[in-house]
Order: sequence, then C-alpha cells, then structure tokens
Amino acid sequence: MLEMRPNCECCDADLAPEKSGAMICSFECTFCESCGDRLAGKCPNCGGALTARPSRSAVLLVKYPASTKRVRRAEPCLS
Repeated sequence: MLEMRPNCECCDADLAPEKSGAMICSFECTFCESCGDRLAGKCPNCGGALTARPSRSAVLLVKYPASTKRVRRAEPCLS
C-alpha cells in the first residue's frame, strides 16, 4: 500500500491523497506535477522514473489513511 505522502519533496506543495496531481517513483519519492515536469520525469533522489500517483477514495482513506509525515529534500532539487 502506498504511503500517500502529503507534500512535494521539492516545493512543499500540499498533495491531497484523494486527488490527482502527484508523481512518485518506485521508492515513493513524491513530487507535485509541476516539479515532476521540471525534473523531466526523473526522480532527483534515485534517478528512477516519476509516474502519476493514483488517488485513494475517501472511503478507503478512512480505513487506510494517508501519511502525515512531510518529507523534504535536504538540497534543492531544481536549480
């Protein structure tokens, strides 16, 4: 089950788990679509491909809540 992290690791934008607009790599590094586009679809952490993160329905969020832990990169991912 995906962690569904609540923010973009680059710009710290909020990413709602029930909505589209987030991108992830196979390690679940999470970015907003805007940063993902500027990263050319490549994760700055692992080099893996970024793909659209699926949304989770409100019903399933009750049973399987999204993570509340915000993750930020120590170094800027965009220059």
